Amino acid sequence: MFLILGKMGTGLLLSTAAKMNTEKHCRTSRCNRREFLGAAATVTLAAAAMPAVLAQDGRKVTMAFVGCAHIHTPGFINLLKKRDDVKVKFVWDHDQERAARRAKELGAEVAELYQVWSDSEINAIVICSETNRHKELVLAAAKAGKHMFVEKPLGITGKESREMARAIADANLLFTTGYFMRTDPKHLFLKEEIERGNLGQITRARGSNCHSGSLGGWFDTEWRWMADPKIAGVGAFGDLGTHKLDILMWLLGDVEEVTAETRVITRRYGACDETGEGILRFKNGVIGTLAAGWVDVDDPVQLLISGTEGHAVIVNNQLFYRSKKAGADGKEPWTKLPQAPREPLHQFVDAVKGNEDQPLVPVREAAERVVVMEAMYEGARKRRWIKVS
Repeated sequence: MFLILGKMGTGLLLSTAAKMNTEKHCRTSRCNRREFLGAAATVTLAAAAMPAVLAQDGRKVTMAFVGCAHIHTPGFINLLKKRDDVKVKFVWDHDQERAARRAKELGAEVAELYQVWSDSEINAIVICSETNRHKELVLAAAKAGKHMFVEKPLGITGKESREMARAIADANLLFTTGYFMRTDPKHLFLKEEIERGNLGQITRARGSNCHSGSLGGWFDTEWRWMADPKIAGVGAFGDLGTHKLDILMWLLGDVEEVTAETRVITRRYGACDETGEGILRFKNGVIGTLAAGWVDVDDPVQLLISGTEGHAVIVNNQLFYRSKKAGADGKEPWTKLPQAPREPLHQFVDAVKGNEDQPLVPVREAAERVVVMEAMYEGARKRRWIKVS
């Protein structure tokens, strides 16, 4: 559920999948929330021109946690604790008990925000606060010159997400967020095949990302805020849907118009939506659909792409691919796949250390996912198509 960026108007040189780190990790696109805590994947575009002020390779990266509310916080803590080249110096959270608990796990100090922003030793931060606190924290971090890993979604609204993206780009800072599905080898392969034209003209696509979070009470206690759209910005449809929306937009480009339908099923979390289905009209003419929710006992068909010269579908973690140009008949699972990069947080730390060949997502793309998702929720409320501005 991670992004890095150089200066936004200068044009980023993006590395190809062949330049990615070859460590295998999270080879399946069906990493659910629990699986992701132990084995997330990460993003696939790398900025070849990185900010100049970076830690030198071989030195420790000194970091701080700014907010520890997100459900992925424990996994991020465990990841960083296993790295000898990372020192987490400070932990801040508006909940003092939570800050103290996470600081103890990290061997760090509980700090006030002004200490984080003013400490020149800290050059990177992890923001895992509630989403409605992101804007204030991100803008302050940008002003203080801190590279940042921010959990998704970037913001509550598209407007504030774009404001954050501009601030990060203007400060020439590294940034990453949690779109871990970009590192799934099957998604990497399909992106390459689409770019080669081996599927012909893409006509339609379907993405699905569902689990049983509501049925299992995953958000009953410490993570309850994630089922409150006023705090999280979205319900189930946006929480899980943003991942597959990112994949669809990454593969197919910008979206022109959307609508959606959302539903409350169990009422375990009050009026928070627990499932939804969206329709997207892409600027290139592709018709897309998106399913996401917390009330599914299974989600076997997670991606389908149909073109005039090829067809691809991921079923039960296996890719079935048909394309005469690629010599694929679709009868057996396609296994000639690129290797997966490391988890996004690893990528972020490596980039802060000065490793330029990291597959990273531009912050503009993180903001635009919020814009499109916000439009889908508007379409669900108004029961009509919404133009994506």
